Amino acid sequence: MASLCPNVGKAVLSGRMVGATPTQQEPHFIGWGTGATAGSATSTDVSTAAPEARANGVSTQATTTVTNDTHRVVGTITASAGRTITNVGIFDAAGSGSPPSGGVLYAIFDGLSQALNNGDSIQFTCNIQFT
Repeated sequence: MASLCPNVGKAVLSGRMVGATPTQQEPHFIGWGTGATAGSATSTDVSTAAPEARANGVSTQATTTVTNDTHRVVGTITASAGRTITNVGIFDAAGSGSPPSGGVLYAIFDGLSQALNNGDSIQFTCNIQFT
């Protein structure tokens, strides 16, 4: 699975580091999409956001190469209808509406092709490693 921190996600990181965005939430909301378009540096949302609410994920630090070099977000989403999930995003807000909108895309993960039936769930473990 390919992962990317788009330009708007980089702004979230640098803003939180210097305290420039004290009211901005930690990015830990997981949303999924069904579109074929791959994430890019200019992405601001997942490709074709699905209607389910974003999951309120749990954030932790993890070690991939060196101690605490990875931001890990884990959360579960349940499908409200049959669909194929192709991408996942981490956002700094739950968003609103159906499909959810709002909040800043912090990271996007492409390359999925998971067919789901109504009521199926996926628990995502999203790792953003700082190298």
